[in-house]
Amino acid sequence: MPGYVLANFMLYVFVNAFTPGPGNILALNTMTNYGWEKGRKLFFGIFTGYYVVQIMCALFVHGVSTFLPDALKIIKYVGTVYIFWLAIHIAISKPPDQSDEKETFFMKGFLLQFVNVKIWMFGITALTGYIIDYRTSLSSLLFYELVIGTVGTIATLTWIGVGALIQKFYIRYFRIINIILALTLMECIYSILK
Repeated sequence: MPGYVLANFMLYVFVNAFTPGPGNILALNTMTNYGWEKGRKLFFGIFTGYYVVQIMCALFVHGVSTFLPDALKIIKYVGTVYIFWLAIHIAISKPPDQSDEKETFFMKGFLLQFVNVKIWMFGITALTGYIIDYRTSLSSLLFYELVIGTVGTIATLTWIGVGALIQKFYIRYFRIINIILALTLMECIYSILK
């Protein structure tokens, strides 16, 4: 696999993992409101759900690449449209609202990931846009999805770890940060279609 493809894959992974999504926002909100002790079950649910969804993405892409290889080209273009939508959404979005959560549970964080469209599209698009042209074995696809899951966990831990500090900085420079992230995603689209 060419180095620039791997570099763009990792860039795509980091941008997607560190941008606000349902899991990161819920983790930030829970940490700032309840702390680690009260929130840890929810956090572990988010982490576990993230890995399970990424493994399911690898199985899906492997199955499609084995039985319907031409379908992956279509999925690749659908993925680029999704990345474009995500870039526009990030660029024009508003700062997240804080919700009033009082209870944190493992299953709440775990199940959140199964309805979190961002990470499903993230995992499938990463494989179809960057990896499948070079690696098709199930073990390779699982490896790259575990990389995505690990970076996603690190991102969520970052949101948890600096809680209010990130929230204040992010809200203060929200528009600038989001435009930079959106432009970075546009570079990812270019590299997929190149």
